[in-house]
Amino acid sequence: MKHHLRVVIICQARTGSTRLPGKVLLPLAGEPLLIRFLERVSMSKYAGNLVVATTHKPQDDEIVRLCTERGYRVFRGDETDLLDRHFRAAQAMEADVVVKIPTDCPLIDPRVIDMVIEAFLSHYPHVDYASNLHPGTWPDGNDVEVMTALALQRAWAAANKPHQREHTTPWLWEANPNARCLNVERPDGRKLDERHRWTIDHPEDYLLIRAVFDALYWGDPRFRCEDVLSFLEQHPEIDLINENVRGQSWYATHLQSQPRVAS
Repeated sequence: MKHHLRVVIICQARTGSTRLPGKVLLPLAGEPLLIRFLERVSMSKYAGNLVVATTHKPQDDEIVRLCTERGYRVFRGDETDLLDRHFRAAQAMEADVVVKIPTDCPLIDPRVIDMVIEAFLSHYPHVDYASNLHPGTWPDGNDVEVMTALALQRAWAAANKPHQREHTTPWLWEANPNARCLNVERPDGRKLDERHRWTIDHPEDYLLIRAVFDALYWGDPRFRCEDVLSFLEQHPEIDLINENVRGQSWYATHLQSQPRVAS
């Protein structure tokens, strides 16, 4: 049964970010950040069904054009109701399993993506939701969430709080006592180090990520999470670029409960 599940990776993207507008189109190693991100996600073993979920806003026409030219599928949906956008994209893609990865994670390691998906599949059908976020152990910016299409549909039908609609999955791990949830930690046992902020919300984040790509890309997007950690340890001046915005994330400030672990 597991081998016949249609796994769909949905990557949300828009240009209307309030803190750093147009961040997904900023240049990164000679290409828009969005393309460098999609290159890395596409190295996942489960990227055969990948779709970029953007908005109906005219300002996001550039995302549609860019993705279409590069051969990536696109779905357009609600600008702020991310739960609705993900649900309808999953429907359009006929997903059995939905993987949510935000495009503000251009340093995401495809090996981490595969690890979380495979953990989910190894527990299927006895799990509804899996992630590497509760608690997080990988550097911030390796965010992977996996859920059944049915679980996403239930969240879409039941979630009624603004943060549940905006952030897509909170109803599953926060408000639904019957959801069977699984957390995937780093296999080396290392815990989250808040020094390592590899997501992009502020200009300082972009400067750090650009420096990493300039140093490690060299025409090959296959560098690993460990390669980034090693580079930043050797170059503390780069590691400190976004020091003033470390720890600033929705999960860090709003996570009040841990999900129920699947058995």
